[in-house]
Amino acid sequence: MCNYSQRGVTNSPKRILMRSKPAVKKTKFQEWRESIVFAVVVATLFRWSLAEAFVIPTGSMENSMLVGDYLWVSKIHYGSRTPRTPLQIPLTHQKIWGTEIPSYLDWIELPSYRLPGLRKVKRGEPVVFNTPKDLLDPTERPADLKTYLVKRCVAIGGDVVQIKNQQVYVNGEPMINPPGMKFRYQVVTKEELQPRALDRLGLDSEDFWLLGKTNDGKAVYSMLLTQEQVEAVNTAPYKVSVSAASDDQGGFPLFPAMMNNTWTLNNYGPLTIPHKGMTIPVNDSTLNFYGEFIEKYEGHSSVKITNGTLEIAGNPTNQYTFRQDYYFMMGDSRDNSIDSRYWGLVPEDHILGKPLFIWFSVNKDGKWLNKIRWERLGKMIE
Repeated sequence: MCNYSQRGVTNSPKRILMRSKPAVKKTKFQEWRESIVFAVVVATLFRWSLAEAFVIPTGSMENSMLVGDYLWVSKIHYGSRTPRTPLQIPLTHQKIWGTEIPSYLDWIELPSYRLPGLRKVKRGEPVVFNTPKDLLDPTERPADLKTYLVKRCVAIGGDVVQIKNQQVYVNGEPMINPPGMKFRYQVVTKEELQPRALDRLGLDSEDFWLLGKTNDGKAVYSMLLTQEQVEAVNTAPYKVSVSAASDDQGGFPLFPAMMNNTWTLNNYGPLTIPHKGMTIPVNDSTLNFYGEFIEKYEGHSSVKITNGTLEIAGNPTNQYTFRQDYYFMMGDSRDNSIDSRYWGLVPEDHILGKPLFIWFSVNKDGKWLNKIRWERLGKMIE
């Protein structure tokens, strides 16, 4: 009987044991670092695509929104915008927190697109947007890093807006004024008012300024008052006189510059708001009204405006068709608001989102528990 042996075959096979490498245990620092990176990525995506929190820094929207209100702003209502400035520290806007150091580099600027939203901006609702022109900070920035503002949209593309004696008219019809709307008054009192008297009127430090005293000791105030507050001052024992403040522009020119000697803050317009697809003739008058928007916000690489003529990419044209919608924005506290009467129209690509509700509110003039405006928590924005 013959024995046969084959290459690679053994008469007594052995079990081969595979040893895996032991898992390397992460340090606490690595775990924290990965958790923080994950949280920042999720927060950045959420902030970009769905919603973002904002705080009201000025009194231009009182009494609808107060200084110190923290708003929850929906971006899905009008559609989220893709970022234009990718070289930016996450979760910042213009500057690094607590410093004056820019939080971005403008070396790369991408075209911006808007994702499908629930609807367009409606006339009469508050809107958060990037201001096209910041009169208080003229620093040139990419569109998505311009200063955020919240104002009420009083007119949309295609509307004709006009202000007559402080009343806003849209397409010839008076606009329904928001509740608690304020105007500026000059108030003279027998003596300087005590904090208790100001509290009874419902005024905080954003609502009044002591201008000085007369020779006989009377106090002269500039006050932002609702109609109810005006009536309360008129019946107060300390009142000497109450008069509407002058129609002052506050040191800034109105939009458009050609109408500065004709229009005022309280008697403004009529002004037609452009909409996408609207065609206008090109002449001195239309370019004085709309030339800046054609040049800056319509996406043309080369625009030249001289002596009532318009050239786009070197081609002269005698009419122009707008590429996007525009909006006219105003603050509810009309005499304390730098808005479209000053810097003009808001292009659609500057629209950010719709404020939904107040999730927190801080009263800087309050003390202890009164620092928080408990009654405003969860209040819906109208």
